[in-house]
Amino acid sequence: MTQPLRLTGHFKDLGGGFTVRRLLPALQCRSVGPFVFFDHFGPVTVAPASEFDVRPHPHIGLATVTYLFEGVILHRDSLGSVQQIEPGAINWMTAGRGIVHSERRPPALAGSTYVNHGIQLWAALPQAHEEAEPAFVHTPAADIPHHQGEGCTVRVLVGSAFGLASPVATLAPTLYLDVQLAPGAGLELPVLAPEMALYTVDAGLVLDDERIDAQTLALLAPGQAAHLRAGPGGVRCVVIGGAPLDGPRHIWWNFVSSSKDRILQAAQAWEDDRLGHVPGETERIPLPPRHFKP
Repeated sequence: MTQPLRLTGHFKDLGGGFTVRRLLPALQCRSVGPFVFFDHFGPVTVAPASEFDVRPHPHIGLATVTYLFEGVILHRDSLGSVQQIEPGAINWMTAGRGIVHSERRPPALAGSTYVNHGIQLWAALPQAHEEAEPAFVHTPAADIPHHQGEGCTVRVLVGSAFGLASPVATLAPTLYLDVQLAPGAGLELPVLAPEMALYTVDAGLVLDDERIDAQTLALLAPGQAAHLRAGPGGVRCVVIGGAPLDGPRHIWWNFVSSSKDRILQAAQAWEDDRLGHVPGETERIPLPPRHFKP
């Protein structure tokens, strides 16, 4: 059997010493289904002196998907949304024609020490919806369906699997699962989407007799079911996927589009302060000095 493509990513400092492991985009793989961006952050200890807040910044042409295993983040955006993001919930923000948001420590935890751990994905919007109206939808953890098997739990965060359908609405066929396997437990993962990949969050596992190390994104063979088996300590992993993108995407800074000109327009709009403001916030992340080339 052909060994799956494995991506271990690279570390990216987002500022203030807050470092993430970035798996997508990669030279070997630009996307999996609609997902063009994959950051795994933490577990990281947030102390009172930590400067991990992400100041207001813009997006176009994509949807951000934020999921926590542990911790808490306060989301605010230019639509006026204010949402405390907690473990197990799905937070889907459609940028469309443009949105501005911040991700911060909740004020109630200003003097506390806690741990943040989670994943942020970007899903490129279909070309017909790249200029959609921006929106933010929070789906609480209690509303996410789950499949319970022998030694395994599968939460269907987005899409459909094991006879269950997530309530999270998307603009293209999309798959996102949170899988937990007990020590030595196995799971037969059926074909759920044309493109699929598996990411090992906290430990390695065996995928079709091939060892996959921890913190590795392994692309799954199209049209073939996969067998997963946990090691002696168990494992948590996520599965992402969906229909292939309807054409190439350009990514620069926080902007995604099928058009390079549209990215240039968005960059100029942010520089001119025309993309909106997060109510109650005055800070903003400036445009990077390295300009996008058409």
